[in-house]
Amino acid sequence: MGAENERPDATRNRSVLARGLSVLDAFTDGTAELSLAELAARTGLPKPTVHRLLGDLVEWGAVERSGPGYYRLATKLFRLGQLVPRQRVLRKAALPHLEHLQRISGENVHVAVPDNVYTLFLEKVTGGRAMAVRSRVGSRMPTHCTATGKVFLAWGGQDRLRRVVAAGLPRITPRTIVLPGLLHRDLERTVERGVAVSREEVEHGVAAVAAPVLSSGGRVIAAVSVTGRAQTLDVDRLSDAVRGAASSMSTTLSAGF
Repeated sequence: MGAENERPDATRNRSVLARGLSVLDAFTDGTAELSLAELAARTGLPKPTVHRLLGDLVEWGAVERSGPGYYRLATKLFRLGQLVPRQRVLRKAALPHLEHLQRISGENVHVAVPDNVYTLFLEKVTGGRAMAVRSRVGSRMPTHCTATGKVFLAWGGQDRLRRVVAAGLPRITPRTIVLPGLLHRDLERTVERGVAVSREEVEHGVAAVAAPVLSSGGRVIAAVSVTGRAQTLDVDRLSDAVRGAASSMSTTLSAGF
């Protein structure tokens, strides 16, 4: 009996498409390249199965070989991602406001959208004075400890908050809020002040302030944030600017969302 048949029924019964997608999904934590063994471990599939799937994905153009036994995502996925109409419109509408906010703040400026229990960064504008931070376009971070993520929890309804709490609140740094009660109180303060704040909750030495971008019906569709050094980021000064940028984006996007 082959190795594949030794796996649990739940693994054996997954369709070929589902298995192929699980290989692509293994890269979603932002790892640039993965070995065959790492992909097998992350997907729970046997190495021979992963190897066959990788051959198909390489031929189609979703994955490319980056070295002996290593693989990375290929540009075809990037091209397809640029065609997603909703996010393309959002990025185009956001960019002038992000650039203006970056000039005012001198820091890293982001626009993000909710992605299940994560916040997904659609665009990032930075400058020479801004500190280097981990975020990048297309990367995801947990919602409970990021400023943009807290926007989605504070203004996104109880269902979203329940899903995030049910999925667990992992501790990323010593300052990450991991107790549901404390998170609820933090989100209440977020709504009161009109901006979400994260201070070294997701990255040491980094703070951020974010505000909601709303549809014409008042639904949160994105978040705008400024991120910089925790010791020097003036949240009080930047709050009005971040809210202003988010409000301007809301007006721009209201017709299309």
